[in-house]
Amino acid sequence: MAFDEMLTAESHPRLPYKTYHEWYTNQDAAHLIRKTQDAENIFRKTGITFAVYGHADSSEKLIPFDIIPRIISAREWRKLAQGIEQRVLALNAFLDDIYHKQEIIKAGRIPRQLIEKNSAFLPQMIGFKPPGGVYTHIVGTDIVRTGEDQFYVLEDNARTPSGVSYMLENRETMMQMFPELFTLNKVQRVEDYPRLLRQSLASLAPPGCKGKPRVAVLTPGIYNSAYYEHSFLADQMGVELVEGGDLRVIDGRVKMRTTRGYEAIDVLYRRVDDDFLDPLTFRPESALGVPGIMDVYRAGNITIANAPGTGISDDKAIYSYMPEIVEFYTGRKAMLENVPTWRCSEPASLKYVLEHIEELVIKEVHGSGGYGMLVGPTATKKERAEFAEKLAAKPNNYIAQPTLALSTVPIFVNKGIAPRHVDLRPYVLVSDKVQIIPGGLTRVALKQGSLVVNSSQGGGTKDTWVLED
Repeated sequence: MAFDEMLTAESHPRLPYKTYHEWYTNQDAAHLIRKTQDAENIFRKTGITFAVYGHADSSEKLIPFDIIPRIISAREWRKLAQGIEQRVLALNAFLDDIYHKQEIIKAGRIPRQLIEKNSAFLPQMIGFKPPGGVYTHIVGTDIVRTGEDQFYVLEDNARTPSGVSYMLENRETMMQMFPELFTLNKVQRVEDYPRLLRQSLASLAPPGCKGKPRVAVLTPGIYNSAYYEHSFLADQMGVELVEGGDLRVIDGRVKMRTTRGYEAIDVLYRRVDDDFLDPLTFRPESALGVPGIMDVYRAGNITIANAPGTGISDDKAIYSYMPEIVEFYTGRKAMLENVPTWRCSEPASLKYVLEHIEELVIKEVHGSGGYGMLVGPTATKKERAEFAEKLAAKPNNYIAQPTLALSTVPIFVNKGIAPRHVDLRPYVLVSDKVQIIPGGLTRVALKQGSLVVNSSQGGGTKDTWVLED
């Protein structure tokens, strides 16, 4: 039985939801149905869309939004925030180590081949320390819950975590539609994120930066699935949104084309993958990046956020070693546990996974967005058999995890409320300090019984409230 975050087994509201539940029980259902339609209209007018690659009609999709907030107490949040901060600091120390002394490999805590044969490991970063020693400027840590005080990290997103625009728009929409709820409940702010993001990025400008650092957001362009977010964040931060064609290397600096000629950029928040960042260093055919930007970066004349090469910490095989990584760099056990994980590269684990495929979730080590995975309990016999063949052929490519009974939060449906499974992606900013935005993006599986929350796979989102004490 899944843990219901709003209601106890006796259908009494849990403490964080008490005030909201009283309000909800006094609402007219028809009024709430109209509010759901109003929310959809707000999202449509604002243009809050995403694309799903591989679909003929993928150019414009509205992300479904649910009007019942997910509510987290101040006590629960403190516990989560401490665990997230510990993990993010360990990830940054791990990245610094594998590109320098590789102490964790020498200590035998992680196999050498897991690093050196990983396509996300960039030899170009060996021996180079980014400005301020920060690799992971923006992190999205995916967290699931299975009980009152049981939280697990599902994965670490340290490459280019997305979704923060939905967190901000969800809050704005809720405040617009239900202002009275924010009078009744003391909810911590998320609206400061763009300002904090800009401050955090600017604080890590390269040493040669004179005066106020110039920040820009690098997007692959309008056909990227997260383009809305790129333009939204640039606009909210008050910085330029640029594509590779707008930039060039001149006199050892990355400069942006403007009406006044080319002007230097100090900090580039890039939403372009490593492979496409510099055609002179990585993929020669890439038209998305900037030829020569890696030379400028290594010369210390620009900050790239997140640093190239951070993608290795997103790898799901590396994830399976996170308890060891956290303990190695912090000297303490991880406050937030991993989901138990079988590495299919290990023969005994592979044997177990193949024998229990109907019970497990199997994921590609480089996969994201819910693609390339098998949810054993909901898959057909044919799908499991076909996946078993792929798994046996390339075991190094997969990890497996038990199907956790993810917690549920009610969603609003025409008949009232219905429980649906959720996860949470809090956003973390790293500079000379760690700032964790109180809340994050709650993703919800809108289909009854489904555990897949990704918007690309039919999931939706909710506003996430962290209450003040």
